[in-house]
Amino acid sequence: MATTYTVDQVKLPPLTDFASVDSQTRVDDLNLNWKERDLPERERTKHVHRLHPYLGKFIPQLVEIFLRKYQPQMVVDPFCGSGTTLVEALSLGINSFGTDISEFNCLLSSVKTANYDLDQLETEIKGILEESTKQIPEHDRLRLFERQAPYFENSYLQDWFAPQALFELLAYRDQISNYKNQDVLKIILSRAARSARQNPHFDLDFPRIPQKEPYYCYKHSRICKPTQSARQFLVRYSNDTIKRIRQFADVRKSASVDVTCGDSRYIDFPECDLVLTSPPYVGLIDYHQQHRYAYELLGLEMNAEDEIGSAALGNSQRAQQAYLDQIGEVFANLKRALARDARLVVVVHDRKNLYPQLAERLGFIVETEIHRHVDRRTGRRASDFFESVYVWKK
Repeated sequence: MATTYTVDQVKLPPLTDFASVDSQTRVDDLNLNWKERDLPERERTKHVHRLHPYLGKFIPQLVEIFLRKYQPQMVVDPFCGSGTTLVEALSLGINSFGTDISEFNCLLSSVKTANYDLDQLETEIKGILEESTKQIPEHDRLRLFERQAPYFENSYLQDWFAPQALFELLAYRDQISNYKNQDVLKIILSRAARSARQNPHFDLDFPRIPQKEPYYCYKHSRICKPTQSARQFLVRYSNDTIKRIRQFADVRKSASVDVTCGDSRYIDFPECDLVLTSPPYVGLIDYHQQHRYAYELLGLEMNAEDEIGSAALGNSQRAQQAYLDQIGEVFANLKRALARDARLVVVVHDRKNLYPQLAERLGFIVETEIHRHVDRRTGRRASDFFESVYVWKK
C-alpha cells in the first residue's frame, strides 16, 4: 500500500539539513515544501546548476535527498535535461548515466559534469573573449561576414538579433574551433545569445515575437530599448562560467558519469539500482523551442518530433494517451536494466493524475506518493502549483 501525503498533512518544518538524510530516513517524515526563506535561490542554483537557464528542471536538493536515502551504486536519468541528477550524483561520488533526446541538453549536461584543467579553461575563456571582442579591421570584418554568410541567411537569427549583436555572436563562434574546451565555449555563447535576443527583458522564457521597438519593461519599471549588442553578455557569462565551474570542482567527488544523446525508449541502459528523473510534463513545454537560438547558432540537430509531451501536441485526451504510451515505453525499457529491489523516483507535475495508472500498467510497486507545494516561479509566472514525487519499486 502506497503512503500518500500532501502539504496539509505535514506538521514538521521544511527539511534544510540535507546531509542528515540517510538510508534509515523515512521519506514520509520529510517536509519538502520549501518557501524562499527555507531554500533561497542562491542555494537552488549553486555552482554549475545555473551554468545556463533551463525551464522545467527539478531542484538539486530534491535529488540530493533521494540519492542520500537510497545510496545507489548507479543512478540513471532517462530525461537528464540540464543534468541535475548527474551533477548531484558527482557531488556525492555516485556513478551516473543520463540520456536525453535533445542535443543541446546533452551538451549542457556534459559541460556541467566534465573534469577540467581549470587554469587552462580560464585561459581559454579569457582568450576567446579577448579575440572575439577586440576591434576588427574592416577587411577582416568583411571576411568574417563572408564565412558566416549562411547564418545571415538564417531567418530566425536575422529576426531575433540586432545586426551588431549577431555579428558579435558570430565573431565569438568563429573562434571556438581554435580552443580545446569547445563545449564550454558553446554554452557561454548560447547563454549570451539567450540574453541578447530582441525580446522584452521580462520575458526571456517564452518570447513570442521579436521586440523591435522601445517598450514598457515590467522588470525595470521603465521604457526599455531592444538589445543591440551581445558583448556585455559574453563578458558577464564568461566570468560567471569560470566561477561556477571552479566552485563545482571544489565539491565534486570521484565517480563515473556518462551522457548519451538518444531516445530513452530504445537506449541500452546500464544496470542500475536507482532511476531518478523528472520527465517532461504533458503539453506544457516545447523543450527544443526554448533553446532554439542555441540550435540555430551551433548547428545542432533538432529532434523535436521525437520529444515526448511537447506543448505543440497539446493536452487533449488523445495527447494524454500518447504521452502515457511513450513514457510507458521508456520505463518498460528501463525496467530491464533495474537491479532487484531497485527504485524509481519520478518527480513530475502530474496535473492529469496519469502516473498511478502507469505504475500499475508496468507492474511496479508504488511505495510512496508525495505531493509537494511549489510556490516559487521565474519571470512573470507567479502562480504556484503542486508537484508529485512517486517512489516505485521493481
